[in-house]
Amino acid sequence: MKKKTGGSILLTLVALASSLVIICPLLIVILGSFKDAPEAQAFNLALPSSWHFENFSVVIDKGNMGQAFLNSMIITLAVTAFVVVAGSLNAFVVSRKKCRFTSFVYYLFLLGMIAPIQIVTTYGLLQMLNLTGTFIGVILVEAALQMPWTIFTLSGFIKNVPRELDEAAFIDGASPLRMFFSIIFPLLKPIMATVVVTTAMGAWNEFMVPLYFFNSASKWTMPLTVYNFFGQYSSNWNYVFADLVLTALPITILYLLCQKYVVAGATAGAVKG
Repeated sequence: MKKKTGGSILLTLVALASSLVIICPLLIVILGSFKDAPEAQAFNLALPSSWHFENFSVVIDKGNMGQAFLNSMIITLAVTAFVVVAGSLNAFVVSRKKCRFTSFVYYLFLLGMIAPIQIVTTYGLLQMLNLTGTFIGVILVEAALQMPWTIFTLSGFIKNVPRELDEAAFIDGASPLRMFFSIIFPLLKPIMATVVVTTAMGAWNEFMVPLYFFNSASKWTMPLTVYNFFGQYSSNWNYVFADLVLTALPITILYLLCQKYVVAGATAGAVKG
């Protein structure tokens, strides 16, 4: 019992120490967003001498946050919808049809989980397709980045869905697409919540893809608006921190609202897999 207690205490201390690596910078950003420029530039955990709530209104006004929020919503919703539909269809095919081609496709997608994005070749491809600097181009690139994990997650879940359901649907005269969306897709609800939230978070927080593939500041997403406060406002870290808080707020609220569904979905996927 003493060894177990000692081990538990040690693990608790390690967990607390590890959490400080995340909590301390987070608190610096949050507190800094309410400070004036000199106090924010100190990068410490001290409370503001006076709370400057006007920092957020300045950021919204000068940072063009309204347009950036709309851009982020368009990209996030489009990427999430595309990944959910296309990813679930791909996962169903590679899970049900066993042949060399589907095995190759499955491992090709798994390779996408570890292979870094090639900016130059991807830019060249978008240029060939006349999609450079467009929302469609960025949406397709971000969806491609999110797709491998989605297929890996859903295919493990679908493998445990009885094939008798497919056969019963075909006997009743259902087409493959109707069978999938009427029978299989509703069964994916437990794991789909995890896929939707993680995909939305990835698309919302994506920084490099919009930076490289958008050629106009009017199309910037919320993570990129922080650049509006470097240069002319390079010393005003209070605005930078306020911008970061506003950028993280929507996706944080989404995660908190869907947290129990994400945990339940991840648990269901683990059990099914």
